Amino acid sequence: MGHKSTEKNPKVRATSAIWGCAIGMLGVCIPLVVLTETGIILPLLVILGTGGGTAAVWFAPDKRQQEEASLTQTVKALEERVMNLETIYTSLPGTTQPFSLPETKDHL
Repeated sequence: MGHKSTEKNPKVRATSAIWGCAIGMLGVCIPLVVLTETGIILPLLVILGTGGGTAAVWFAPDKRQQEEASLTQTVKALEERVMNLETIYTSLPGTTQPFSLPETKDHL
């Protein structure tokens, strides 16, 4: 087959599906052009539509990168809040020991 990175890339899969269908449409419309004598309009429209679809796929923003950036931003904000809480807790009077969780009893 192909490389693993291109097989998993949704843009490559969409492009191959678009062009696969376009080749099939060209195979059908070329004999139709000969029979109907309409000229090159039908194959030209197929090629233009395929090119437009391919451009739309490749110029569309990558949703995965946007989600990862948003997740990274959220994690950084949470880390900053935890650091602020630790600073506030340690600055309170009478807090010489670190915070400890209460003991839990096993209920058997």
